[in-house]
Amino acid sequence: MAGPDPAVAQVRLAVRHCLSDHIGEAGGLEAGDLVLAACSGGADSLALAAALAFEAPRLGLRAGGVTVDHDLQPGSAAQAQAAVTAMAELGLDPVRCVSAAVAEPGTPGYPGPEAAARAARYLALDRSADEAGAVAVLLGHTSDDQAETVLLGLARGSGARSLAGMPERSGRCLRPLLGVSRAQTRAACAAQGLQPWDDPQNADPAFARARVRHRLMPVLEQELGPGVAQALARTARQLRTDADYLDCLAKSAAERIASGEPGLPLDSLAALPQAIRSRVLRDGALAAGCPAGALTAGHIAALDALVTQWHGQRWTDLPGGVRGSRRHGRLLLRAEPDDHGDREGTGGRC
Repeated sequence: MAGPDPAVAQVRLAVRHCLSDHIGEAGGLEAGDLVLAACSGGADSLALAAALAFEAPRLGLRAGGVTVDHDLQPGSAAQAQAAVTAMAELGLDPVRCVSAAVAEPGTPGYPGPEAAARAARYLALDRSADEAGAVAVLLGHTSDDQAETVLLGLARGSGARSLAGMPERSGRCLRPLLGVSRAQTRAACAAQGLQPWDDPQNADPAFARARVRHRLMPVLEQELGPGVAQALARTARQLRTDADYLDCLAKSAAERIASGEPGLPLDSLAALPQAIRSRVLRDGALAAGCPAGALTAGHIAALDALVTQWHGQRWTDLPGGVRGSRRHGRLLLRAEPDDHGDREGTGGRC
């Protein structure tokens, strides 16, 4: 008896391994738990939803689905309903549609249209998982998405963490298809008679990711040969291992130099290796309220200059209304501080 189409088998195998790896005390999944597929109706997420519907019962798990309506383009509600219908036809239960409240330009800390939509989407997925009692949410990011993420991070100069791309797990969100190509998910849909939706925004050159996908990647493949996306995805996995270790060291360093007082001691910060100090500064900025998608390497460099190259500058402003400033030998990171009294006297020693 012939087995499934190779592309279908590849997607199912990726989902099976992901779920199996997270079953048990360490992974958080147990028999009877509900796992949701986040499905927009596009080829990647539709293939993912079909694979979850097939694999979850075989592992003793329940499979459901959720789609997010961003309400950013005409017909979004109809498309969201079509995704709900498609998931129900695959056998997912429960299936639901949730709305996302996307921040608008001009709001404090606005990170740009793509980052704003992404942040709203994750909040909506998290809310939906809470309401449904789901333990995990599967996302349909592929190796091509990972390659695009690496290139975008490289262009922004965002450091090793950005070049490490998307993690396989973040909170309860799992990405089983990071080793599967976009071509494979399309082939899997075709083999199963599924009709994916092509989001027109994915081809809109107004968005940086669309330009990377439709302009930059084809040139790289043409000039460097096939396999560029897979190579970038492998690079992301390697860098993630290094970045995870450095992040662990940075967390330990921050705990070691913290004293219970507001801010961090400048002398202790300055004594840290730069690779560790930059991570401590980034974590501190995020904890103070900086949106992760808007915080760049340039912002961290400006904070670092307050620590290691202070020449009387009063402060540095960060996304989200957060300000970094020196006071009484400490670096303070806080939202909307009073403008007065933040400058240390030029004769003071920190």
